[in-house]
Amino acid sequence: MNGRSANLPRQQRFVLSIVIFSFLLLGGCGAPGEPQPPSPPIPSTVNDLAAHQQGNGVQLVFSLPNRTVAGEKLAEPPAIEIFRGSLKSNGSPDSKSFKLVYTIPGALADSYAAQGKIQFTDPLPSQDLRASPGAVYAYRVRTRASKKKDSADSNTVAAKVYPVPDRIVSLDARVTPNAIELSWPPPQFAASAPSGEQVTGYQIYRGELDPSSPAPASNDLSQVKWKSPTILLAPSQTNSYRDTLFDFGKTYVYQVRSLIIADGKPVESDDSTPAIVTPRDTFPPAAPQNLVVAEIPGENGAVSVDLSWSINSEDDLAGYRIYRSEQSGERGRSLQLELLLSPAYRDVSVQPGHRYWYVVTAVDRAGNESIPSGPVLAELTKPLP
Repeated sequence: MNGRSANLPRQQRFVLSIVIFSFLLLGGCGAPGEPQPPSPPIPSTVNDLAAHQQGNGVQLVFSLPNRTVAGEKLAEPPAIEIFRGSLKSNGSPDSKSFKLVYTIPGALADSYAAQGKIQFTDPLPSQDLRASPGAVYAYRVRTRASKKKDSADSNTVAAKVYPVPDRIVSLDARVTPNAIELSWPPPQFAASAPSGEQVTGYQIYRGELDPSSPAPASNDLSQVKWKSPTILLAPSQTNSYRDTLFDFGKTYVYQVRSLIIADGKPVESDDSTPAIVTPRDTFPPAAPQNLVVAEIPGENGAVSVDLSWSINSEDDLAGYRIYRSEQSGERGRSLQLELLLSPAYRDVSVQPGHRYWYVVTAVDRAGNESIPSGPVLAELTKPLP
């Protein structure tokens, strides 16, 4: 102690010694302790896991956590661990039966994302489904953001799985002016399928590819870029369907699933072979009908010809072209540079005493031109001498 401290009463010197000792003990001038490693991030628990049969498998749907149990934002998507197990006779999960069957790296999680959730299908051997129709499969999910610690188990879900018809392997698509017409052969059941099964209908699914996505090779959809993934378009009771709600120039992907009824519920088969269609408008409008002409006298012996015809009914009609010839059986030349927007025209470039044949064509917005209308003759009166 310095001289000033030595002059303090004994009790105060004792208290001062305790304060100095405590300061040194807490590291005021001593060596710092060993740094503690940060705790590994633990993703929050998945609590919305759902399961249903999807073809010869079970589709799992759940939200991928983006925060830790402490509420901190995860730096990147966590890896996904999928466990498959069974239920006890009383319907409760048999925890000892659950085994890890799939691990999805976090970097690949986006490839299973659809409509804001992870959608993963566990394919099951078709022979197992046929051997045990109505078998129950149970699932749990964990996620992992580090190698040291994974999340807690998700909620447990279970799905009954039944044999389904074989996958439709041929889907034909034909483009017509007003529809994309789909057709496919009725699916078959494997020889070992239970008797009494029958297809009760079909579900047609349609998606749209991003315009920048290259055409997939051999109908492989694993690498395509979707503008909108496939969703249910419509049901069908027969093995054909007409899609009238399409736009020319877009690229559509169609897939069909057959339906059976199991335990009173509809069950779908696996997706058919996809049909990828980019419909092009190569369909011209109908030829204009009921073309008529009328000679209109003018002043000083001048004359003109009025033409009129029935309006076309096409939704994509852009206009009409008028052709005139002085030789029967020839189309002649077009009388105007721009398309006519209405079904009427007055030709003032005619000469009295001449004969003119007229035809009209219709043109759509894609530039397709119809065949000509039936020709009409305007035989103009010669001026009086």
